[in-house]
Amino acid sequence: MSEIRITTLDNGLRVATDPMPSVETVTLGAWVGVGARNETAELNGLTHMVEHMLFKGTARRSAYAISEQIDNVGGQLNAYTTREHTAYYARALSDDLPLVIDIIADMLQDSVLDEQELSRERGVIIQEIGQALDTPDDIVFDHFQATAYPSQALGRPVLGSVETVQALPRGALIDYLGRYYGGPGMVLAAAGKVEHERLVALASTLFRGLPTASEVRLEPAAYTGGDYREDRDLEQVHFLLGFNSVGSHDPAFYAHAILSTLLGGGMSSRLFQEIRERRGLAYSVHSFTERYLDDGLFGVYAGTGPEDVAELVPVLCDELAKVAVDVSDDEVQRARAQLRAGILMARESTASRCEQLGQQLLIFGRPLSVAEVVEKVDAVDRTAVLAAARSLLQTSPTVTALGPIRHLEPYERILERLP
Repeated sequence: MSEIRITTLDNGLRVATDPMPSVETVTLGAWVGVGARNETAELNGLTHMVEHMLFKGTARRSAYAISEQIDNVGGQLNAYTTREHTAYYARALSDDLPLVIDIIADMLQDSVLDEQELSRERGVIIQEIGQALDTPDDIVFDHFQATAYPSQALGRPVLGSVETVQALPRGALIDYLGRYYGGPGMVLAAAGKVEHERLVALASTLFRGLPTASEVRLEPAAYTGGDYREDRDLEQVHFLLGFNSVGSHDPAFYAHAILSTLLGGGMSSRLFQEIRERRGLAYSVHSFTERYLDDGLFGVYAGTGPEDVAELVPVLCDELAKVAVDVSDDEVQRARAQLRAGILMARESTASRCEQLGQQLLIFGRPLSVAEVVEKVDAVDRTAVLAAARSLLQTSPTVTALGPIRHLEPYERILERLP
């Protein structure tokens, strides 16, 4: 951890480096502490639209020039939007770091947000929304989110809706950038072959136009749970069952992560063995955790046949009931080993280390050492996993289903099956 260095510039931008001397490349990214959760209902999709539009030209570079200059050096430039963060990142040879940081700084500070480009990009994002709607194992998670957190920012889709995207005005993008894209709400992180002093010097010059303040607007999470099902002419039923979990700062997070791995995180997990291997009820079945700053979700997804869903749901509920009363030390040890291996394997990737550094500084205000994270994973025992399972089952379940659902039992019956 001593190798990681952090410098805060006068405008509040944190510049962080995680050197990897044995590689020849560097991943550099700007992580911004805003996402779809910071939007009003009328402006749903705005964060994602901003992300798209920053690639569409600056005062010094056209959209083509941005792509061409990265391609000229064999680099890769990309971005993504989540409910709480937005990231702009690139991977290139270390010698090309000055070009990479110049392009990212240019995009974040001097994008022109051309009205014609905005009009075209509305159409592109509407096509993206249409693609998501045509991908049932994707869109079912948006329905799950909306059912868990109804009528609030955390429940709305990252992409927005066709109606909100069509109505997004250029002025809203300008206001958003001025309000949220300030130094204090942003982290410039780099991992790979990088010298900290060199990056700080480049950032001090190239990011001098950032606002020195970032407004934070975060609607508190209010988990509700409930039932959403949509009858569609599909080959499978896409089914989700979830519960209220814990947020990023909750010490119980690692127990919930171990529980998820043990229950449905691998080929040896309970759900994979019982639902797929023994009963053949699903090709795809897995559990997951989704954590936010102040709340979280725990869920199980399965894709199953129209008739098989009648057997799958009782089996799933039964497995959830079992894991709340009986977990073996061997299972916990195996799940810990899986998480530990994932943490250490990610250390071999410049992209993973850069992303981890940026996100940790936004969430925790400091980097977490590998030793610290592994220690927290290894500290989870059988008692903690059982407590995590029981706490989940004390919350109202969220049920979401998409497909031919005529054999799916009512929400009230599912409630009765859960302890």
